[in-house]
Amino acid sequence: MSETLKIGLIVSSTRQERFADKVLAWFAPIAAAQPGWEIEVLDLREAALPFFDEPVPPAAKPVTAPAAQAWGEKLEAMDGFIVLTAEYNHSITAVLKNAFDYAFEGWKRKPIGTVGYGGVGAARAVEHLRMIAINFGMVPVAGGVNIGGGDFGALMGGKSFADLGPHLEKSAEGLIADIDWWARAIKAAKAA
Repeated sequence: MSETLKIGLIVSSTRQERFADKVLAWFAPIAAAQPGWEIEVLDLREAALPFFDEPVPPAAKPVTAPAAQAWGEKLEAMDGFIVLTAEYNHSITAVLKNAFDYAFEGWKRKPIGTVGYGGVGAARAVEHLRMIAINFGMVPVAGGVNIGGGDFGALMGGKSFADLGPHLEKSAEGLIADIDWWARAIKAAKAA
């Protein structure tokens, strides 16, 4: 069993001028510094998944769309996921839900955590995502990063993450520790 964990950072917003790019630029180096982690950015803009249109759910039969097959293969290679998510109308982005709907095996029995951002730190989207993840047999971890309120306002007003102080880094460290523990526990259980 390899000691290295492959962790996918899912960028779940595809719109132009998305704030996700700023969050990714701040969080990716923190995650990449975790010993024993190999990070891969899974940008849903690049995945270019078609809108779900399979004859049966992926839990029953493999998908037929080539982009969805490639997406599923990427997911299967991962040991865990951290989703960078905005909140759209009290929920996750449509493209993120579509990305879940297009895969099944690649999600199963893996930890998932979140870096949420927006007025309320994407709290409602994060809760919705947790329920979806449970349906796929995933382990939503307790740790997470919520960039909301004054922090989000300051960043939208031109401040940098460095201007905000260390509290977001402490949340990121907690999230990373939770993902690391669960990914290693699950990987060991699968190997046994």
